[in-house]
Amino acid sequence: MTDNLDSKSDAEIVLSIIVPAYNEQDSIEELYSDIGKACDAKGYGWELIFIDDGSTDATPERLRDLAQKDGRVRVVTFRRNFGKAAALDAGFQRASGDIIITADADLQDDPAEIPNFVARIKAGYDVVSGWKQTRHDPLGKTLPSKLFNEVVSRVSGIRLHDFNCGFKAYRPESVKGLRLFGELHRFIPVILHWRGYRVGEMVVNHRPRKFGHSKYGIERLLKGLFDLMTVMLTTRFSARPLHIFGGAGFIFGATGAVCLFYLAVLWLLGLGPIGNRPLLTFAWLFVVVGVQLISMGLLAELIQRQRVDDPLGYVIKSDTKTLSRPAADKELSGIS
Repeated sequence: MTDNLDSKSDAEIVLSIIVPAYNEQDSIEELYSDIGKACDAKGYGWELIFIDDGSTDATPERLRDLAQKDGRVRVVTFRRNFGKAAALDAGFQRASGDIIITADADLQDDPAEIPNFVARIKAGYDVVSGWKQTRHDPLGKTLPSKLFNEVVSRVSGIRLHDFNCGFKAYRPESVKGLRLFGELHRFIPVILHWRGYRVGEMVVNHRPRKFGHSKYGIERLLKGLFDLMTVMLTTRFSARPLHIFGGAGFIFGATGAVCLFYLAVLWLLGLGPIGNRPLLTFAWLFVVVGVQLISMGLLAELIQRQRVDDPLGYVIKSDTKTLSRPAADKELSGIS
């Protein structure tokens, strides 16, 4: 449905709005109303996909009531709490609009920003991430978030101020084939950036939380850092694992070799025994670790080359020739 999106009027655009929800019974109806007002004011066609992530309060019942009242509301209910990444994955697979919007269910994301997201997507961005420049969250949430954002920006090479913001917009083709798990939802811009999609950022209005309490704490910071390593391995180094393992192995091995050379010089100059020096143990340890890391990289390269189900290592933006193989063969042979 994204053909000629840039030339479509507001009335011709259909939005798919995905909202993961976990124990948000007090927010659901107000959020539905705010989203409807924002979309109807611009004349957008829209569908609202709620993903009930195993809620234990009245959230499932209230979502079902909305779906019965409005056919544009779709509710997907998980059997248990699988997490936000899984909820977004389920939503992406079911979205059918020209533009996909994701938002949190806690009313802190302002639906009035939706037209601004649409404008950025129409301007040529494939992904637009919200930036809560002025936040209404406790210090215990904002400080870890700032640290996390700085680390991710430096490691990933993509400069965004707020990777944690759930308020984002996507062209549907950018999330096609995307599979999320764990805490990977935080790194969607990183993954798509490394796939060649154009990622942008815009400041969004962040509202104070009206109901309940945040379900994210400082413990998520550690989980997020582990997932960052996963993302870097599966994006930047997925097709060249030897580069990361071999690089680390070379550093360890070279450090150990320099230490051994230094100790050998001391022994040759008669400057005392070296067998009882701790440096000798550490030097050999570094050499062994270096060899092991390089060996791991070589094995990873071998496994990577042997995978028969390995996806393409590139993403095509467009192709002027979209014929199927039989049709292409006929055209090349001159058969009509």
